[in-house]
Amino acid sequence: MRLFTIPIAVLLCFFQVVLTTNGIPFSTRAYWMRRANQALGELSGSPCPFAPFGTAVVNHTDTDGFGDLICIGVNQNRQIGNPSLHGEIAAIANCTAILTDPYGRFRLTASEAQAAFADLTLYTNAESCPMCASAIRWAGFKEYVYGTSIDTLVRKGWSQIHISSLEVFQASLDLMSRTVLIGDVLANETDPYFLWQFDPTYPCPDGCLHSGNGTRCRAFTRDELR
Repeated sequence: MRLFTIPIAVLLCFFQVVLTTNGIPFSTRAYWMRRANQALGELSGSPCPFAPFGTAVVNHTDTDGFGDLICIGVNQNRQIGNPSLHGEIAAIANCTAILTDPYGRFRLTASEAQAAFADLTLYTNAESCPMCASAIRWAGFKEYVYGTSIDTLVRKGWSQIHISSLEVFQASLDLMSRTVLIGDVLANETDPYFLWQFDPTYPCPDGCLHSGNGTRCRAFTRDELR
């Protein structure tokens, strides 16, 4: 019953909100979710990376409401060989480097950078695994916004640890920070990024075609574009 005795403001952390939240309209949320998708091509080097998990971290505080992009990140498991470098973890690392760069925009100390996450919103095109959802809570983000749900990933053949972000948030009541959870934002646009990997009949993303036994997509070569 503990969940029902805490203030309403805290309860907002544990329920998905799909329309305007914290004064930010859905159109702005959609823009940044698309920006998380765009990060895939920028950082992966491919129009059809197999693990197309993209993230954008934005500051909606002290701006005109549209937001200021702080950093982006994508899943880098295959490029680097680090199994923990999911898109969200990569973005957190990238943001930390940007916030603390002594020659950069912000030039924050380590403690100032840690505190800065309380003003930031993390957009990710798919619901975070429990590792990443926990990292989001430990970082103390102001908001966490995702597109495609874990349930959809599982139905489409993705291996997942079956713990939702909501469950992670419900188990993190003892943390000092409070993070608003906003799910299923622009899922109609994020879902297609995750539908072809285990379905050879599903069309490849633009700029790619099926290869081998049809279970993979690869980018066109120059000769194939002629």
